[in-house]
Amino acid sequence: MPEDLDYFKSEDFKEILRQYEESVKSGEHIYMDADDLTDIADYYRFYNRLDEAEEAISLAIEYNPEAIGPMLYKARKALDANDFKTAEEYVDKVNPLDSIEAVYLRAEIFVAKKDINSADNLLLEYLKDLSGEEYADFVKSVVDLYLDYNQFSKAFEWITRIADTNSLGVKELMARTLFGLGKFKDSEKLFNELLDKNPYSANYWNALAGVQYMTEDYSGALTSSEYAIAIDPENAEAILLKASTLFTMGNLDEALKYFQKYSEKFPNDESGYLHQATCLINKHLVKEGLEKLKKAVSVAAIDSVFLPNIYQEMAFAYNTLGQMDKAIWCMDMTDQLDCNHLLMDITKGHILLMNNKDEEAKAIFAKVLKDSGNNPRVKLRIIISYHDNKFFESAYNAYIDFYNTVDKDFNEGYAYLALCCNELKKNDEFLYYLKKACDCNPEEAKAVLGDFFPDDMNPKDYYEYALKHPDD
Repeated sequence: MPEDLDYFKSEDFKEILRQYEESVKSGEHIYMDADDLTDIADYYRFYNRLDEAEEAISLAIEYNPEAIGPMLYKARKALDANDFKTAEEYVDKVNPLDSIEAVYLRAEIFVAKKDINSADNLLLEYLKDLSGEEYADFVKSVVDLYLDYNQFSKAFEWITRIADTNSLGVKELMARTLFGLGKFKDSEKLFNELLDKNPYSANYWNALAGVQYMTEDYSGALTSSEYAIAIDPENAEAILLKASTLFTMGNLDEALKYFQKYSEKFPNDESGYLHQATCLINKHLVKEGLEKLKKAVSVAAIDSVFLPNIYQEMAFAYNTLGQMDKAIWCMDMTDQLDCNHLLMDITKGHILLMNNKDEEAKAIFAKVLKDSGNNPRVKLRIIISYHDNKFFESAYNAYIDFYNTVDKDFNEGYAYLALCCNELKKNDEFLYYLKKACDCNPEEAKAVLGDFFPDDMNPKDYYEYALKHPDD
C-alpha cells in the first residue's frame, strides 16, 4: 500500500483510477503500469472491495509478472492469511530485483511469525552498511514495521537510533510509539506539537482524538474528531472515532448516525454493522439490532476477528427475544473460529442459566473449568455469571471461597463481590470490599460500581462518599 494514504485522494491517483474503472466498465482493458494497478488493488483492498482488488492485481501480473509491486501485494496478502510459505516464495522472487524490499518483507514474515529476534538480527545486519539519509530512512521504515505489528518496545528501541528527533516524520513515529506504550500524556504532547506545525492534518487530529479517548477526555476526543471531519468530511477514521466517542458518552442516537455514515463508506466492513447493532440493542431495539448483526455476518470473511463477537451479540439478542435455541446455535458457530473458546463456553452456560437450565449450565461450567486447568480468572467469570443471574447467596459464598484460595495479590473481581454484598444488604462487607476494589483495581471498580457514584468521581473517593451517603 502507498506509504501515505493521502495518495488515494490525490488528483494523480483519481485520474488513474478513473481511467481504469472506465476501461473495466467498457470491457476493454487499457494497458497500465503494473505498479499503478497495484496501487488500485491496494485502494480496493483498503476499502474491503476484495473482488475488485483481485481483478486489478491479476491484470498487473498479466501485464508484468516480474514487477515488484504485484509481487509485494501477493506476498502481503499471503501474510494476512498466515501463509508464510507463499510469502517466503515471493521474497525469493523479489530479492534479485530489490534487495531492500526483500529485507523488509523477510523481516515482516519473521515478525508475523512472532520471531522478533530473527527479524531484528536481519534488520540490524542490513543497517550496518547504511549511512546518512539512507540510514535514517531505513530506521523509520523499521519503526513503521514494528508499529504495524504492535511491537511498541522494539519500535521505541529503533527510533532512538535517529539523531534528528525534531523532524515531523520522526516526531509522528515517536508519538505513535508512545501511544502504543501507554504513555498517553507524552503522546498527546507530541501530537499537539505536530498540530501546531500542521493544523490542517486530519490524521494528526484523528491521532489526538485517539489519545484523548484513551485518557477518558471524551469531550476533547469529540472536538478533535470534529476538527478532522471539518478538514476532510469523508475521513472514515474520524467518523468512526466520533461515533465511538458519542457512544461512550451515552449519546446513542448521534453515535448510531455516525456509525451508519461509516458503513455507507465501508459497506463491506462488518465492524460498522456490529457497532450499529450495539447502539440499537442499547436503545432496546433488539430486532433492529439483530438485523444489523445478520448483515455483519453476511459481509464478514470467515476469518474475521469480529465474528466471535458478532455471534456472541446475536446469541444475546436471540435470547432476549425468547429464542434460546437460536442463541445456543450462535454460540456453537464460534466453535470453529479462532477465538477464546473457554469464554464462548462460559457465555453459552450463562445463556442456559438465564433460561433456568441450571444443570446444563453447571455441566458446561465444570468442563470449562477442567479444560482451563482451574484457571482462577475462568472460575471468577463463572461466579460472576451466577451473580448476574441473581444467584446472590450462591455467588457470595463462591466469591468468599474463591478469595480464600487465590494468591493475595490477585486483584480482579472485588468490585463484583462488593456489588453482591450490596445486593444482599451486607453493608459492612460492601464497604470493606468497595475499599479493597478501589485500592487494588480502580478501573474495575469504576466499570462495575460507577453507577452508585457521581460520574466525575475518582474511584479513590468512592469509599469516603459511601460512608457519608449510606442510603444512596
